[in-house]
Amino acid sequence: MKKRILYTVLFFCCTVVVTFAQKTIEVCASCETTTLTKAVETAQPFDTIKVKKGTYAEYNIGITKPLTIIGEGNPVIDGQNKGEIITIESDNVTVKGFTVVNVGTSYTTDFAAIRVVNSKNFVIENNTLKRLFFGIYLQKSNHGKVLNNTIQGDAVNEYNSGNGIQLWYCNHVEVAGNTVKNVRDGIYLEFSDQIEIHNNKSTDNLRYGLHFMFSNHDTYTNNLFENNGAGVAVMFSKFIKMYNNVFRKNWGTASFGLLLKEINDSEIEGNLFEENTVGINIEGSNRIEYKHNDFKSNGWAIKVRGACYANTFTKNNFLYNSFDVSYNSKINDNLFDKNYWSNYTGYDLDKNGIGDVPYRPVKLFSYIVNRTPETIILLRSLFIDIIDFSEKVSPVFTPDNLMDNHPLLKPTDHDRNR
Repeated sequence: MKKRILYTVLFFCCTVVVTFAQKTIEVCASCETTTLTKAVETAQPFDTIKVKKGTYAEYNIGITKPLTIIGEGNPVIDGQNKGEIITIESDNVTVKGFTVVNVGTSYTTDFAAIRVVNSKNFVIENNTLKRLFFGIYLQKSNHGKVLNNTIQGDAVNEYNSGNGIQLWYCNHVEVAGNTVKNVRDGIYLEFSDQIEIHNNKSTDNLRYGLHFMFSNHDTYTNNLFENNGAGVAVMFSKFIKMYNNVFRKNWGTASFGLLLKEINDSEIEGNLFEENTVGINIEGSNRIEYKHNDFKSNGWAIKVRGACYANTFTKNNFLYNSFDVSYNSKINDNLFDKNYWSNYTGYDLDKNGIGDVPYRPVKLFSYIVNRTPETIILLRSLFIDIIDFSEKVSPVFTPDNLMDNHPLLKPTDHDRNR
């Protein structure tokens, strides 16, 4: 008992000593410390550095000790296009309230405005990054937060542009409230698990709004992915949850709202896919639940390619798409049930809100267009209506068991935060 009390007293005393030892360093043109680099060098672990309003021409600022670095009045750190600007290689570092500009461009090194390496308990918050190569680059770092940053690139070509927020071999990171635009990929993950990405806006990017591979148990909620080169790509991952996101206006000959390739055991719920060339392009993906999604005014709402099994599509709204569902095979192992289809022309004699006649969402013409894209010019012709009707009556080219046996007569009401 006496030893326990002694240890408690010693711990308390050490904590008090550390607390009183912490100090605040001010940086400004007329201060004793005039550069952030110098402040970092002279600071002791767990000190606070406050940088006053102004422009500081600095780069290769290495942080190797726990520090809280706060910009007051939104000071500018100008890297002068010479290389990386801020590199964090310590646990317990916060960088908040800066504008970071003019990151160097290299064809051999991924220079970033802010890089975090082999660190944990970091916070990157309320920063504005412009004229960059890579924006925020997290490398083998865990248990951190990237919050409310604005990342504005000027990407023109993929080969000489980087990503807005990149995670590589990271775990338990929250990425929230960020705005990313005009970079190569807005948000990119590789080998990163247990990541929470929510309330971000990733728009007008050269390639993908979101791109991740080999990353499991990740959750994406309430994000906007709009007007990106090819939408969102999700590859070689499992146990993914994508809730209440908006995929909008991702147009192009090889574009889509969402690409799923080799994705298994996941949930896609409450999302809006609006005005994309393809809402969801699915390949080699199994045991995924698609429910309470809206597919509105897309070229193709859903394209199902090879090796997709045991997926369920329930209580989704398919609204005014040129094609609701496209298949490239006669084999179907997926379930479509209780969805609303705006093209459904059946009846409901018992007034229970469910159509009495099953709906076949795959048209013969979509099968033809997949093989001969030029035939799309016949989309609104009477001839196409006739062959689609004949295929519906007696399926030959499309899966004969692919139908919604309980089509809804009214759209389902999806409570989505948009």
